[in-house]
Amino acid sequence: MIMNIEHAERKDYQTLIKIWEESVRATHDFLKEADLIALKPLILDHYFDAVNLTCVRNSDGGIPGFCGTHEGNIEMLFVSPAARGTGVGTLLTQYAIEHQGITRVDVNEQNEQALGFYQHMGFIVTGRSPLDGQGKPYPLLHMELSNVEHID
Repeated sequence: MIMNIEHAERKDYQTLIKIWEESVRATHDFLKEADLIALKPLILDHYFDAVNLTCVRNSDGGIPGFCGTHEGNIEMLFVSPAARGTGVGTLLTQYAIEHQGITRVDVNEQNEQALGFYQHMGFIVTGRSPLDGQGKPYPLLHMELSNVEHID
């Protein structure tokens, strides 16, 4: 199947939020339902507009996954559960590294699948925060590409 990386547009947001919710329900079993319900409108109404959104569009026009980047960070990367293991996440991450200059990502500590994926992609853990970006007790692991040169 042919997969192309494209800039996601506002008309894609309903598809993206559906992918986000399906993906979170499949991989973030540590989240409380109330947290998920509270996050959904924030992502749809604010977070999508705050990042550079790219998506994979397959040959039939469907979107199996998307990535949001900002200032060198992957801020969001979500793949439809039906498309997991098909290379969508790898394609989006490689694109972000090669074309958007990302070198960092934060991962929920409890999301062991995401941690393993990013380690496989060449990221290493460089730090930890006890709270997530909303101040909730979901620790974040800060990761950086292991082959990035640091300028002090």
